[in-house]
Amino acid sequence: MQTRNKIFDDLSQLMTNAMGVAQGARDEAQNAMKSLMDRWLADRDLVTREEFEAVRAMAQKAREENAALGARIAALEKAAGGTGTAPRKAAARPAAKASSRAAAKGAGKTAP
Repeated sequence: MQTRNKIFDDLSQLMTNAMGVAQGARDEAQNAMKSLMDRWLADRDLVTREEFEAVRAMAQKAREENAALGARIAALEKAAGGTGTAPRKAAARPAAKASSRAAAKGAGKTAP
């Protein structure tokens, strides 16, 4: 009596080969799709995660420096004895111009 059947051996070998071919086709399709997606994303000019993280770190550093400079300006203004003189001068200028114009108009008139 024969313990191994030739038909079953051939069928088993055929299925093993078919699975190998299917696995190879799957890998090939996966590589082709990955390549297609990489090209599509590159054409869209999207940033990579590394670039995003680098810009994010730069923005965070800029915010921290901005806060430090704001605190330094506040300390310098406090040491100077006020909140700054620029807003007071800007408010005084329009009044000075208005009084100059009134004086110029009044100087051109003669008394009756």
